[in-house]
Amino acid sequence: MREAMFIKRNAEKWKEYQHVPTSNPDTMAERFVTLVDDLSYAKTFYPRSKVTRWINGLAAGIYQNIYSNKKEKYSRIFTFWRFELPLLFKKYHGILLFTFLVFTLFVTIGAWSAANDETFVRGVLGDDYVNMTEENIAKGDPFGVYKDDNPFTMFVRIAINNVFVAAMFVLGGFFLGLPTLFRWPFILNVAGLWDTGMMLGSFQYLFFSHDLGWKSILVIWVHGTLEISIFVISATAGFIIAYGILFPGTLPRMTSFKQGIKDAMRLMLVIVPILIVAAFFESYVTHLMSQTFDKSSNAGLPVWVSILILSLSFLFIIWYFVIHPIRLHRRGYYIRPDGVIHRLKKEHA
Repeated sequence: MREAMFIKRNAEKWKEYQHVPTSNPDTMAERFVTLVDDLSYAKTFYPRSKVTRWINGLAAGIYQNIYSNKKEKYSRIFTFWRFELPLLFKKYHGILLFTFLVFTLFVTIGAWSAANDETFVRGVLGDDYVNMTEENIAKGDPFGVYKDDNPFTMFVRIAINNVFVAAMFVLGGFFLGLPTLFRWPFILNVAGLWDTGMMLGSFQYLFFSHDLGWKSILVIWVHGTLEISIFVISATAGFIIAYGILFPGTLPRMTSFKQGIKDAMRLMLVIVPILIVAAFFESYVTHLMSQTFDKSSNAGLPVWVSILILSLSFLFIIWYFVIHPIRLHRRGYYIRPDGVIHRLKKEHA
């Protein structure tokens, strides 16, 4: 069909849609579907025509009207945590795996270097910290550092610090992920994956070298399971932004960059509350568990409490960020471009 004939047949309808708006949801939906059909035809046969842009503008106006007036249901929060976030993680499982493997490599390098160089631990953790830890071990209180402060003061300080570190992991993505991978060059004491991994490997080796490895796991990883896992996820969010800049695919680079920022910010919604829970564990549970292995104290928590919290934390991380997203994907759930959760219908033989 010639363009003039196409316009002649539909112009009155388009003018009505433009100048006679409706608030009836059924009529709006019918108009939107009609315009999408017309737009598809116009883009196919008249891609550079003004009429194509006109139809696109009309469809966009109705779309915005539908969703700007859409009332959010209370179940929206439930849907977000059950579907949206897990499906978002499924989208970026490749980057999550990359981040985990890189971080594991850095931890391994830190532990191996500490095992082969006596001065390495002090170089990474600092003389003051190592001396204090060795003094505590000699006194029979190897984890005394976790019970020095008031628990509530400790909780507030740790929560703020952890959220700040996680935010810096994310913001590193704006600089192609280099600060996320290594460290911020102009901001003191803000580590990247390299420094964090090296410190963790050296720190863990320090206790294993004094035959306190398993006790350190029962004390430190009560909070460390959530804390370290979320740091890895924060770094993943940073790499998502960097990926949007470096590998836009078929999208315009700016569009890909904006999408990366949007997705990274949505991940922050799960990062912050879990880091607060980790800070609570460190300030109260780890605080009590440190007394369990203090030879001069009869206080503390039973070992089974530590094992229970550690196990549940580990299972939660694996289930929510890995298993659940894969299950949703296999069941046909996906996020449409308009942000709506949709499920593919299975075809019956």
